[in-house]
Amino acid sequence: MANNNTSGGLSHEKIEINNFLMIVLILLVLLVGGLVEIVPLFFQKSTTEPVKGLQPYTALQLAGRDIYTREGCYNCHSQMIRPFRAETLRYGHYSVAGEFVYDHPFQWGSKRTGPDLHRVGGKYSDQWHRDHLNNPRDLVPESNMPAYPWLLKDTVDAASMPAHMKALRAVGVPYTDEQIAKSSEEVKGKLEVEAVIAYLQVLGTLIK
Repeated sequence: MANNNTSGGLSHEKIEINNFLMIVLILLVLLVGGLVEIVPLFFQKSTTEPVKGLQPYTALQLAGRDIYTREGCYNCHSQMIRPFRAETLRYGHYSVAGEFVYDHPFQWGSKRTGPDLHRVGGKYSDQWHRDHLNNPRDLVPESNMPAYPWLLKDTVDAASMPAHMKALRAVGVPYTDEQIAKSSEEVKGKLEVEAVIAYLQVLGTLIK
């Protein structure tokens, strides 16, 4: 009787001894699986429609988000509260996709060297955030967060804002021509710390 493993077509043995074929088949499986998981999300309103009241970031908030990303804040702080009792009791209502439809890229993740920041908006005063960014240990003695004193000295790069907002509009953020035209003037002369605080103070404020 012929052995099935030596018959025509693809057999386990042929796949296992051919590295290139194995890689191609693995990539094909991952591609199909990814499409099955991801494509339906583009057609679900819960993941594509903004929550009620959501507005694109203002020029100052957007500048603050850029600085937040530049300084690597996302390496220690998640912006995703998961729907578990322990998390919602500590941080508030869990995160929903509709809050992040204008975020490119979004800041979801599970890294918690520092606390989750998704619902931090309005939790502390502007002065608290300023002092905390200047030297976290002045407010939280046990903090291992680095200080960012240069944010209190450097000003926002106002010239780059129109191009940035145009790029975001190209991927679906509904900025108007007027908002883009005024963006440089809105952030001109603003300290970077003011921009970061403006960004932090709006996080998670639409859902309580």
